Amino acid sequence: MSNEAVIVDVVRTASGRGKPGGALSGVHPADLLAGVLSELVTRNGLDPALVDDVIGGCVSQVGEQGYNVTRTALLSAGFPDSVPGATIDRQCGSSQQAATFAAQGVMAGSYDIVIACGVESMSRVPLGSSLGTAQSPQNQQGGQSHQNQQSGQIPNPHGTLMRDRYPDGLVNQGVSAELMNQKWKLGRGELDAFAARSHRLAAAAAERGDFDGELQPTTLRDGRVVAADETIRPGTTLDSLAALPPAFRTDALAARFPKLDWHITAGNSSPLTDGASAALIMSAKRAAQLGLNPRARFHSFAVTGSDPLLMLTGVIPATRRILERSGLSIDDLDAYEVNEAFATVPLVWLRELGADPALLNPRGGAIALGHALGSSGTRLLGTLLNHLELTGGRWGLQTMCEGGGMANATIIERL
Repeated sequence: MSNEAVIVDVVRTASGRGKPGGALSGVHPADLLAGVLSELVTRNGLDPALVDDVIGGCVSQVGEQGYNVTRTALLSAGFPDSVPGATIDRQCGSSQQAATFAAQGVMAGSYDIVIACGVESMSRVPLGSSLGTAQSPQNQQGGQSHQNQQSGQIPNPHGTLMRDRYPDGLVNQGVSAELMNQKWKLGRGELDAFAARSHRLAAAAAERGDFDGELQPTTLRDGRVVAADETIRPGTTLDSLAALPPAFRTDALAARFPKLDWHITAGNSSPLTDGASAALIMSAKRAAQLGLNPRARFHSFAVTGSDPLLMLTGVIPATRRILERSGLSIDDLDAYEVNEAFATVPLVWLRELGADPALLNPRGGAIALGHALGSSGTRLLGTLLNHLELTGGRWGLQTMCEGGGMANATIIERL
């Protein structure tokens, strides 16, 4: 019989705007991650020497986030040098995959105690930096097209065989969202209304103090403390969103996709974000030995691939697969976190799954709370867990679309 993998605690930084001048832009990403790692063991009275491994997610593993940023962060947090660390990349789902690997390691008996975490400083290491150059705003949510690669604007990460398979070229995630809008007939008003909902719910949750249990304040070198999500805009209205121009339209893309209406804007997309998060995961037996109270257990996992052109649709098959594996139905779940890379994603997910809109991202999502790519998976995990505890819910689902056409899904059970 496998061991039971439980969640003892989850912490995160506030979300900073991922551009120069953002609240966390002055903090090195390794230091940002070190802060949540240190807080996680300190507030649980855990000797870090007992940690078997630290698995971290990060998408742009270059520059200040290169050279295994997870290992750098744990050493910076004062962990003994006997504690190993690894950094993984499953695009936006990197730290959710880290949590899956961590829990599976516990269940297999390979770990007793492991930390899953993630970090992304999009102000200091812009998206696209791993290709040798930061991408333009029109390409900040995904991979470039083959045409751009052929023109020599950026290095080609795909090789020739990938181009042979997709001769017309892939597109960035913003264009994928536009293609989904067209396929599912989502209009600009519906997208903007969902974005306004995200800010409204997040602002209300922050006002109530709902995030206090997961937020770890970050003290800057000048003594200022960042303790609130900078990305929430309480004053967001439909009128202000309607005034924003399309973010991903170019003449070349409009010529390639002449039927697109170009509804995706900066307002109904997740913002560039700085942040870090971490989850303390261990076997139920080890938690009992240490006198720690598990807050939830991992119940089921799924990961799927999907069409890399419509790369954001993976949350649909991932959810269907995990429900089949878990023996649960969508109606059994008490809350679901579907990452708001774009408003398109949760709206399409709702239509396809027939889920209850009231249970979707009940504290707002990434449109308001930010999407620090490598950190988002464990951020969602903490937000979901805290919501289940506050409401008395038992079952929670989180699912995340990922670049290249993939998605992760996780079901937890509150204890």
